[in-house]
Amino acid sequence: MENDEKKGMPIGVFDSGIGGMTVVREIMRQLPHERIIYFGDTARVPYGSKSRETVTRYSRQIVRFLQTMCVKAIVVACNTASAYALDELEGEIDLPVIGVVKPGAKVAAQVTQNGRIGVIGTQATVGSGIYTTYIQKINPRAKVIGKACPLFVPLVEEGLWQDPVTDEIAMRYLGGLIDSEIDTLILGCTHYPLIRSTVGKVMGEHVTLVNPAYETARELKELLHKHGLSSDRQPQLGTNWHQFFVSDGAEQFIHFANSIIKYGVLSAKVIPIEDY
Repeated sequence: MENDEKKGMPIGVFDSGIGGMTVVREIMRQLPHERIIYFGDTARVPYGSKSRETVTRYSRQIVRFLQTMCVKAIVVACNTASAYALDELEGEIDLPVIGVVKPGAKVAAQVTQNGRIGVIGTQATVGSGIYTTYIQKINPRAKVIGKACPLFVPLVEEGLWQDPVTDEIAMRYLGGLIDSEIDTLILGCTHYPLIRSTVGKVMGEHVTLVNPAYETARELKELLHKHGLSSDRQPQLGTNWHQFFVSDGAEQFIHFANSIIKYGVLSAKVIPIEDY
């Protein structure tokens, strides 16, 4: 297939659930000419407490589904899947693949002044040490302090983005990071940008927050340009320009997705992902 044909093909984006919509929001902002096919594995969320083997198996199934939708590139919009499955996926498919970990790690390593970087995320992401590995490749003297914050995801999904309960949990989780004198903090889960203001308030103005969703969209733009795959098509608003698929709970997904992006998620189709 010629690159001119490929340019008009969509970008596949997947996440363990609905948090990856923060990545979709950034892609829509920064690459408005690109179509998106999104899959949220809402039936099997969360990935953060599952094994590497399980997350990799799930990721392969989703990639096979996205390939049936003729995507030109894949964004793994899940920190846990990026940590556990990205290397395998890159070796198995003949498509550009990008995760959310490397772009966030790169920026954090570049912006830190004192070399002390915090990472908040799921147990799997923090436990994998993947951010530490990438950051220290760029800045070998950097000290990376991880903190798992498992309650942030259900709080976000309940819509408690600015709520005293979330403030209280944030203060409990982040107290140790404040004491560790970090000057940079990576929001290492796709849900966390939605409580960025709460995290910023607790950490203070002297701590730079890194949003991997934003950095991933920037890197995707460069990747498409490098491969000659950037679309120049005008968005066809009012049509199924973007498509959304889930493994369960389409109505809940639509409600949550519409609170994140202003595009208007008109529909989401349930896919039996175990069949792939």
